[in-house]
Amino acid sequence: MVLFLLERLPRLPADRAWQRLTDWPRHADAVPLTRITVRTPPPTGEGTVFVARSGIGPLAFDDPMEVTVWQPPEGEVPGKCRLVKHGWFVTGWAEIEVHPYGDGASRVVWREDIRVRWLPGLFDRPLGLLARRMFGRAMDGLLAAVGPTSN
Repeated sequence: MVLFLLERLPRLPADRAWQRLTDWPRHADAVPLTRITVRTPPPTGEGTVFVARSGIGPLAFDDPMEVTVWQPPEGEVPGKCRLVKHGWFVTGWAEIEVHPYGDGASRVVWREDIRVRWLPGLFDRPLGLLARRMFGRAMDGLLAAVGPTSN
């Protein structure tokens, strides 16, 4: 099991940071060798299911996730989203919190618990280092993204 926490202070209002981090298909732009399929109709909310397919050819795997908590930020009230991973290979959960932080900025906290079946515990440390790096880069890319949700 690998449990980690990432924190960022983007110069984005909380609602804008929330939009960027919870636009599930755009995660594929930030995570190499991954594509995202949302299996439930919009809008996103509790019960939304999506699948991240990562890898190449026979080395690819599905990471199905379900939104179990959906509380967008509103005014000074922080937003919180919880995802539960229902895969046969990767399980665990992720939580994304977006807090208003000063004038036009936000504080983003991403917590994740990753469990990879059949992976011995001695690989937890390298997996944790890799996951922190990969999810940190994804977070940075999503928060810096340009397009319909940017200024």
